[in-house]
Amino acid sequence: MKLPTVTPADIRSALLLREEIALLDLRYEAAFATGHPLFAANMAVDRIAVEAEVRLPRKDVAIVLYDGGDGLVSPGAERLAALGYTNISALEGGLTAWRAAGFEVFEDVNSYSKAFGELVESRRHTPSLSADEVAKLIADKANIAILDVRRFDEYATMNIPGSVSVPGAELVLRAGQAAPDPETTIIVNCAGRTRSIIGTQSLINAGVPNRVRALRNGTIGWTLARHQLDHGARRRGAIGPFEGGPANARDVAYRAGVRHIGANEMSALAAQTHRTLYRFDVRDAEEYAAGHLPGFRHYPGGQLVQETDMAAPVRGARILLTDDKNVRADMTASWLAQMGWEVYVLEDGHDGALEVGPPHVLPKPDPAHRYRRPYEGTDVAEAAMQAYLDWEYGLVEQLRRDGTHGFYVI
Repeated sequence: MKLPTVTPADIRSALLLREEIALLDLRYEAAFATGHPLFAANMAVDRIAVEAEVRLPRKDVAIVLYDGGDGLVSPGAERLAALGYTNISALEGGLTAWRAAGFEVFEDVNSYSKAFGELVESRRHTPSLSADEVAKLIADKANIAILDVRRFDEYATMNIPGSVSVPGAELVLRAGQAAPDPETTIIVNCAGRTRSIIGTQSLINAGVPNRVRALRNGTIGWTLARHQLDHGARRRGAIGPFEGGPANARDVAYRAGVRHIGANEMSALAAQTHRTLYRFDVRDAEEYAAGHLPGFRHYPGGQLVQETDMAAPVRGARILLTDDKNVRADMTASWLAQMGWEVYVLEDGHDGALEVGPPHVLPKPDPAHRYRRPYEGTDVAEAAMQAYLDWEYGLVEQLRRDGTHGFYVI
């Protein structure tokens, strides 16, 4: 299949001008993680049939395919064309040409979300405590609440002793219940750095009265400091916002440039078929299954900020969020807007006709093709964990060299 080609400079120009573009890396995720452009999204060629129509909702969106010289572009284009996609190009010279042009190559997965988290910490000086400092607070039975902002399954696999599961976008909605005493110090942790930085800064941005600190380097830092993790915990934080939290969350979203819209404006956005519109319900899976708005895909807010490239591979698209309480949508939207997205929050709608049923979950890839994250599981080598942290520390400087990100921090 003969395809038109675009140059690395064309891609860079499209990114800087905020044009819609889906730059797809057709290699397996493990190869993708060895290096890719900042806003490339991984869609392995043998995953196109199961992923494309979910992740690329507009059939005439500009799609640019590349590989590492593996011969994947032609079969990838054929599979996309068979699904009805009509605007497919190839990156001239592939990843080799991108490198030769002197453009930055980022390792790992969800790289731009992680880089954004590092930028937030750099700009806002997000406060944190070391593993040893937190361990001493636990041993001293200090007045603390440790909130784990990862997915619940990650939390259940391994967690900081005494912590409670409060996935990222739920923090402002549940912090008042998790730490009702304003004198309680809230400690936010994830597996590494990004989600704890964003979670800590979310509570600070929303004006929680408590002192808030990130657990520096998360469960990785805890392990490297030779502290023990617990396993199999099932503690979940209950709903209960702190006073003023919901109103403050809305103010944070406004300051970030998020717009609240109603059903009529949503219909107007959807009618603009020359633009891609992603619609996400950012509540937890149980709430979504009990009743959700038609056309909205489930994606918990904390994970949406963490893995935006997986949820929305079309850079420059619009994103519309919904949440029956608005708090989670507002906080999630505030971060996406700072990451350069055009984001809207849908007002109301949950008191009308709702669809019932569990979220649609894409089948998992072959484990042999998947990149093993250095922050997941309980058997990761210490050298790999330390190398991962060292990589994250360098992301702000790499963002500066790349120059296409368009991030800002309120």
